[in-house]
Amino acid sequence: MITCTFENDNVASPGLRHITVNAIVIRNNQVLMGLRAPVKGLTMLETDKWALIGGFFDMGETLIEAVKREVMEESGWEIDNLQLFRINDNPGHPKEDRQNVDMIFTARATKQVSQHDQEISELKWFPLDALPPRDQIAFDHGQDLNLYKEYLKISVDLPIFG
Repeated sequence: MITCTFENDNVASPGLRHITVNAIVIRNNQVLMGLRAPVKGLTMLETDKWALIGGFFDMGETLIEAVKREVMEESGWEIDNLQLFRINDNPGHPKEDRQNVDMIFTARATKQVSQHDQEISELKWFPLDALPPRDQIAFDHGQDLNLYKEYLKISVDLPIFG
């Protein structure tokens, strides 16, 4: 489990809400997903499942800076054309001791400039019509991708809440 700390190094109490960012990174009608890896010294949730690229918002960052940093760190890809797609504030995560408020962006992959980090064991581009089975997708990311596929069919106002 990730232990959250405040800027003064005090450990955050369970039950707090955290801001996270994730990106639906698109290239040639395919979405980039990372296979979550076990990380020595951390208890990572949903390991060995495919996930959107993202993570926790850092102090002093804007949302755009956070999502660009997370995508670069975890995948090595630069992105542009970011658009806030969904704000997911679903409190129904019984395996977690906190509620994440997740800002999900769409983005276009422009250039891979480095390799993925230790939190990802493999990166893969999936066609939108050939995603991994739902039980192999981490967190609410399958729902995010289903909403994105629906969004491509019918225009709705963004961002999507909930």
